[in-house]
Amino acid sequence: MTTTTALGTHALQTLLGEWRHGGVAHIELAEKLNVLLIDGRVRSSTRLPAEREIARALGISRTTVVSAYRLLRERGVLSSVQGSGSVLELPDATRPADVSGPVDLDLSKATPPAWPEVADFAARALVRLPEHVARGGIDFLGAQELRQAIADQYTAKGAPTTADNILVTLGAQHAIALIARTLLGRADRVVVETPSYPHALDAFLSAGARLVASPLPLGGTDAPGLAETLRDARPALAYLIPDFHNPTGASLRDDDRELLLTTAARTGTPLLVDETPADLDIDRPFTTTPFAALPSHGATVITVGSMSKLIWSGLRIGWIRAERHLIERFALARPAGDMGNGALDQLVAVEAMAHLPRIREARRIELGAGRDTAVRLLSELLPEWEVPTVNGGLALWIGLGAPLSSALSLAARSRGVTVTAGSRFGIDGAFERNLRIPITGSNAALEEGISRLAEVWSTLSPGSRWRSAAHETAFVV
Repeated sequence: MTTTTALGTHALQTLLGEWRHGGVAHIELAEKLNVLLIDGRVRSSTRLPAEREIARALGISRTTVVSAYRLLRERGVLSSVQGSGSVLELPDATRPADVSGPVDLDLSKATPPAWPEVADFAARALVRLPEHVARGGIDFLGAQELRQAIADQYTAKGAPTTADNILVTLGAQHAIALIARTLLGRADRVVVETPSYPHALDAFLSAGARLVASPLPLGGTDAPGLAETLRDARPALAYLIPDFHNPTGASLRDDDRELLLTTAARTGTPLLVDETPADLDIDRPFTTTPFAALPSHGATVITVGSMSKLIWSGLRIGWIRAERHLIERFALARPAGDMGNGALDQLVAVEAMAHLPRIREARRIELGAGRDTAVRLLSELLPEWEVPTVNGGLALWIGLGAPLSSALSLAARSRGVTVTAGSRFGIDGAFERNLRIPITGSNAALEEGISRLAEVWSTLSPGSRWRSAAHETAFVV
């Protein structure tokens, strides 16, 4: 039996954000609601507020809301029962979708292809598996050998680290969620850069936290602004991505890092530093020092990392680096969510870590080629878009010049392309004027994907509004 949850009017208004872009109001409202469902910000089987309540909150007519709801019902994503309200739900996978073609190009995931030697690493790990079988299968800290290998990486970067400072997790997202539910209480404030990694924001919200935004400029950083937010909010935690930020691609210089460490020490704010993209340097013109290697000035620094971006997204190995007493707290809290990492995955990770310098260099060349191809295509096919300069990371954070990101995301599905709306990276429905384009695909995939986006954009851009795309949208899960 599916459990239905209710979405309040204020929460929905916040999620909708800047949903109008000059077209037919009821179509635009229906499409934005559908985007919220597709990208997970509104869960399937969520009861929406009554039509009259939404109309009053948004300052539109009830007829507009009624028409939007009718359009969603026709497309199979809204069910309405008199006396029970209207429930937004993903379409039945067994029912034929309203599609004009297959979705065959995925520009929604910024993940590089698997490293070619993953199977070789796994084969060598499998040979070693018998020696671990007798040790039992549950370990909330992680294999000693892997923890030490991770610790050695930090020590080599100037941050003396032992295995006792490391807890192995099921990827960086698991690490963030574990930290959130261990350290945060309901209504605790968490300062986050915006835009930011959406699943980290989800983890903080799931822990009951309140998010406090520190805005970032397109393709840039704002350490003074973040420091001011820390001083004003005095939060229980601050989350930042200092190297090749997701999605902007920007990096903090060392003087900015020191400013944040000093401020965090004064406000008593633990810094949760996400280093997942840190190894993805293409041609950054300056060097940086990991937060853990800088003088802390008394600040608490918790670092998370992952092998998924460098090696393979299917290798679910991440870690937390922190003071030993925090590692022990995280380990004690872990059984509520999982029973530890698999032994074989950890052995594969150990094998891969012996080759990290060579893998980093190959990824640098690969990502550089993808970036240059994407920038060239965008400048040729979509010159009106603002494309920031990035020197690392996995994506470009595009400025569209108009609040059409959700409309573009949904309409692109009719051309077989999935791309994530910019608003998915915010906390208040913002970033409708932005779009993330991954640079991780092949040249052929990038050329085809960006070409199709350009075709769809011509139907959305000012002077040529969304014509038939709203009625040809494919609802893809």
